[in-house]
Amino acid sequence: MTRIRVNTNFNMHVEEQGRGPAIIMLHGFCGSSKYWSSLIPLLSEQYRVIVPDLRGHGKSDAPVGAYTIEQMADDILDLANTLELSKFVLLGHSLGGYITLSFAQRYADRLNGFGLIHSTGYPDTEEGKQKRVATVQSLQAEGIVPMVDELIPKLFAARHIDEHAEQVSKAKEIGYLTPPQGAAGAALAMRERPDRTAVLAATALPLLLIAGEQDGIVTSDKTFTVNGPNVTQVTLTDVGHMSMMESPERLADTVASYMHQIRA
Repeated sequence: MTRIRVNTNFNMHVEEQGRGPAIIMLHGFCGSSKYWSSLIPLLSEQYRVIVPDLRGHGKSDAPVGAYTIEQMADDILDLANTLELSKFVLLGHSLGGYITLSFAQRYADRLNGFGLIHSTGYPDTEEGKQKRVATVQSLQAEGIVPMVDELIPKLFAARHIDEHAEQVSKAKEIGYLTPPQGAAGAALAMRERPDRTAVLAATALPLLLIAGEQDGIVTSDKTFTVNGPNVTQVTLTDVGHMSMMESPERLADTVASYMHQIRA
């Protein structure tokens, strides 16, 4: 693990393991690189797996104020430049998917492929935008703990709240470590993100789209907005919004299969 200075004045915490073709994986809102802790050993035997803490999350810096998805994508560009990665695969979970799409729109020449894991190219609805503002107000008034306690159970398939109680607890503990100003900055970034479904439709790069059958946050129809010979669509059964914790083996198999197609 290490801290890397990116975007002039921002320190990013990064975990890295393995050798081979590089995969950068971006976690979701109020997550961290620890979201991928069960997945990394499964992929690092074949690939160089790089998992940063996004701006405002985990052990990375959490500047005060609103962030933008573009700014967070530029953090990843600087990270790739610092690690001297000429090309790599970029996979994003939820918030990480929004960042991935911004990156793919502007820096496609740096990618061997990209993918969304429980994410979408659609922007927030008006109702969703209002909820982002309410989230920021809650964070300012009450801090991170109440918001995380309300959010995390919604991310798991209903049956997994009890069956995977340890993982639910782990996700909460990760969330509690999110600085409130970081969560607020990221919430405002998500609120202002544009519609990027056209990025998915236009790309000729190998595209991986993963949905959870029981995902109540991003339903499969919001993820599977494109088809084509370059598109791999996978629905993980009996999984909610957190396949990296609910079914890491199946998620790792899906990612490895996709990577094999790129190398073939």
